[in-house]
Amino acid sequence: MSSLDDLTAQYAADGFGKKLGFGKKPALLVVDFVNAYVVPGSPMYASCEHTIEPGAKLLQGARDAGVPVIFTKVALSPSPTAKADVFRRKIDALSIYEGGNPLADIVDELTPLDSEVVLTKQYASAFFSTNLCSILAANGIDTVIISGYSTSGCIRATAVDTVQYGYVPVIVRECVGDRDPRPHEQALVDVNSKYGDVVGLDEVLAYFSEIGA
Repeated sequence: MSSLDDLTAQYAADGFGKKLGFGKKPALLVVDFVNAYVVPGSPMYASCEHTIEPGAKLLQGARDAGVPVIFTKVALSPSPTAKADVFRRKIDALSIYEGGNPLADIVDELTPLDSEVVLTKQYASAFFSTNLCSILAANGIDTVIISGYSTSGCIRATAVDTVQYGYVPVIVRECVGDRDPRPHEQALVDVNSKYGDVVGLDEVLAYFSEIGA
């Protein structure tokens, strides 16, 4: 048994890890599913190409079921007085999000439709300094299905804020990625134990089908 299996078992013994389950009105939140993580040579490259196909399936499932889809991407200013300056100072690779770099663009396979919302953010959480919460409230959303990058960073931060704002966070395991399996798996265990649900793609697609029906 791995150390993460031991941790999961210990959490369960202590009363953590209860499944929240799906609500009645979901939205799909596609967090920073951008070229930076999948193009070799990018300073943010994380070998996440394997998530593109399942991510596209998840997106199509949401569209087919009429589930609202919201995208995020990062755009930063090179000005030292701009938002996220401290964040940029911490991680030099964030400079790729300045000046319209194509690495900051959402991958072609998940190109947003004209009718879908694309939020621009400067920090890890999709909620911070965006109007995401207002969009969810206006649409009566109770469940946020989360995909994108990176698991231990923006995905975890977004999942924590999701539950703090009163929505059920559901991370789709096959549709999130990180630059190393250790923080990836640790983040999934942490979220699944304390904040939301981590589920498989097939389970979410079946849920979308029920919603669509």
